[in-house]
Amino acid sequence: MQQPLGIIIPVYNEGANIEATLLAIEQKVHTPHKTYIVYDFDEDNTLPAAKKMQEKGLPIELLKNPARGVANAIKTGLRKAPNDYLLVTMADLSDDYSITDQMCKLMSQGYDLICGSRYMKGGKQIGGPFFKKLLSRIAGVSLKYITSLPVHDATNSFKLYRKSMVDKIDIESENGFEIGMEIVVKAHFAGYKVTELPCIWTDRQAGQSRFRILKWMPKYLRWYFYALNKNFRNKF
Repeated sequence: MQQPLGIIIPVYNEGANIEATLLAIEQKVHTPHKTYIVYDFDEDNTLPAAKKMQEKGLPIELLKNPARGVANAIKTGLRKAPNDYLLVTMADLSDDYSITDQMCKLMSQGYDLICGSRYMKGGKQIGGPFFKKLLSRIAGVSLKYITSLPVHDATNSFKLYRKSMVDKIDIESENGFEIGMEIVVKAHFAGYKVTELPCIWTDRQAGQSRFRILKWMPKYLRWYFYALNKNFRNKF
C-alpha cells in the first residue's frame, strides 16, 4: 500500500550521516512514510550504509539521479515519488523531523506547501557560517514583508509539498538549493495555499557541506527578483 508521505533525501557521499538521519526519521516521524534516497553515481559512499538500513526493514528506495547536482536530485525525487505528500530534507541531520507530523496535519487541512521556518517566532538556527545566515534571513524576512509571501524563510530546503501541486509547477532550477525558493514563490503567486511552522535547524556535524554561497547567490537572486516582479505586477 502506498504511504501518504514520501521523504526525499538528495545525497552526495553522506555515508557518515545517513544511518543516523534514517534512524532519526523513524524515531520522530509517525505519519506512514517511505524514504527516497536520490544519488548521482554508483560509487557514492552513502549507498552501502543506506542498503544496510534497507536490509533491516526500513522503508527505503534508492533512486539514481539521471543528471548530476542537488537541484536535479530533488526534482528526480519530486517527480518519481508517487506519494501524495513530499518532504524534502537533507542527509546531514540539520532538519527538525519533530515537526513533520504537524506539517502533514496542515496539509490534510488543505495547505499545499508547508515551510520549516528558522526565522519565525519559535524557530532557531544553530551553527553555520554567519554571512550565509545573515543573507538567508534578510532574503526571507524581506520577501515576506515586501511581497506578502506568507513565510519568513523561503530559502530553507526543509519543505513539505503536495504532489499534485508540484506536478503542475514548471521547475527551472538545475544547479543548487535555490530550487526550494523557486517552488515556494511560484506556488504562492499561482494561488496555492502556503504556510510555515517554526523549526530548529542545526549545522552538520560530519561530512562536508555542498553549499557554495558565492556560486549560488545569483541563482537565489533570480527567484528573489522574480517574487518582487510578480508582486509589482499584481499591484499595478
